[in-house]
Amino acid sequence: MSTLPGITISTLDYERLSALLAGEAGHSPVGRALEAELDRADIVEPEQLPSNVVTMNSRVRFHLGNGVMRELTLVFPRDADGSADRISILAPVGCSLLGLSVGQSMDWPLPGGGHTVVTIDGISYQPEAAGELHR
Repeated sequence: MSTLPGITISTLDYERLSALLAGEAGHSPVGRALEAELDRADIVEPEQLPSNVVTMNSRVRFHLGNGVMRELTLVFPRDADGSADRISILAPVGCSLLGLSVGQSMDWPLPGGGHTVVTIDGISYQPEAAGELHR
C-alpha cells in the first residue's frame, strides 16, 4: 500500500466536519473514511492555511486515474443540490479531495470495490485565500 499524502485542514472545517460525523453521516463508509482523514490531518487556523490546499467550499480542478478531468466545488451535504458543479464531502471522490495540495495525488477506494487515483491540478477559489475566514 502506498503512503498517504499529508493533508492540511482548517480548524473551522475540522469542527464543522466533526459535528457532521457525530450524526448519522458518521456511520456510513464514506463518513468513516472522512473521520480517518480528519484524524491524520494537520489542523491549522484558517488564516494560516496555504492557498494551494483544498478546503470546504473550494473550487478545485482535478483529474482521476482514468484521465477524466473535473472542476467542482467541495460542499457540505446540505449544499449539494444536485448541480453538476458541486460535490459533497460525503461522496467518495469528494472526501478524497479535502486537505490535499495542488500537485498531490491520492489513491481512493470507490463503491463496489474499485479504486481511483485523484490528482489536484489547481484551485480556482479557496474561501480562506479570499479572506473568508469565518464562513
